[in-house]
Amino acid sequence: MQVGVGSVRGRVVVAVALAAVLGGCAESADGAGKSASGASPSDRSEGATSGGTRGEGAKGAATASGGSIGAAGSSCELPVRFDIAQGWKAKPIDAEKELSKSSKSSKGSDGDLNGALADAFLRQGPVTTACEIDAKPAGHIGFLRVWTGKPGDADAGSVLRRFVAAENNVSKEKYHSVKTGGGLDGVEVEYLYTSKLLEETKKETALAVSTPDGPVVLHLGGMDSEEHDAMRPAYELAKQTLKPA
Repeated sequence: MQVGVGSVRGRVVVAVALAAVLGGCAESADGAGKSASGASPSDRSEGATSGGTRGEGAKGAATASGGSIGAAGSSCELPVRFDIAQGWKAKPIDAEKELSKSSKSSKGSDGDLNGALADAFLRQGPVTTACEIDAKPAGHIGFLRVWTGKPGDADAGSVLRRFVAAENNVSKEKYHSVKTGGGLDGVEVEYLYTSKLLEETKKETALAVSTPDGPVVLHLGGMDSEEHDAMRPAYELAKQTLKPA
């Protein structure tokens, strides 16, 4: 999501955010030659259950399952469950707790900046971050993130459009209805995001479904379009196995 860059405060927030992202990217350099399908079974996500499903991307590449998340006792407990690619690592995020902590600790301008940064990374439109699935252990630079909303906000299409609109600087959105492999009706969007700071445009993809516990959005970004395409099979695996928890 884009934090405004028209002011000094905005530029500082973006710079801090960029530094955090690039810092995480640097850790993946040693494993850049590995693919998600080539990761060792020992790289499976903690708390995930074993599975044998393979997901196929737009170009037909396949990736093996590294286990399932979403159910009680898994790495991330969610309103839905799905398989993650082998080697990817899932980490739960309590967005409301982090936002509350940031708000309480905000003092002066630095505190305001920290609060704005936390809100920018943890909240997007009607949903907040619930789980972050890191591709670095599998040799890619990017994340598959899961965002959740409050019960009653059941229109997946509306939620997804508000989610994308909140990202700002997006173009060429293509929405279409989908049905997940687990039988859930959803809406998917493919679009381009342009970073004004980096002056670069890249592909992004997101999927929204409705559940009794509220809407769920799966979002795949990536450092650039090449990384996005390389990680797309992991996203397809999640979509093919997505079902109610």
